[in-house]
Amino acid sequence: MKSASVSKLKATLSEFLAKVKTGEEVIITERGKPIAKIVPLSHKETAIPSHLQELARAGLVRLGSGKLPRDFWKLSRPKDPKGLALQALLEERAEGR
Repeated sequence: MKSASVSKLKATLSEFLAKVKTGEEVIITERGKPIAKIVPLSHKETAIPSHLQELARAGLVRLGSGKLPRDFWKLSRPKDPKGLALQALLEERAEGR
């Protein structure tokens, strides 16, 4: 849990809000005494699994926006001339995975 004085929060608000978006809580202090806490909204926490939130807080992953770039489907795809990827997918479906 991060802690910040009112003046530091005002100077770097966007940085602290980015931390809150990843699930971290921020305690706001005034003259060294805690006066408020900024916490993420509860519906946001349930939308993103807790293990992913922890990885994001650690800086190991970035949580996406959920939107693909416009040219995503135009990007080149890896070739699979023997159809091994499709075969593996069909086997997993047959096994119920």
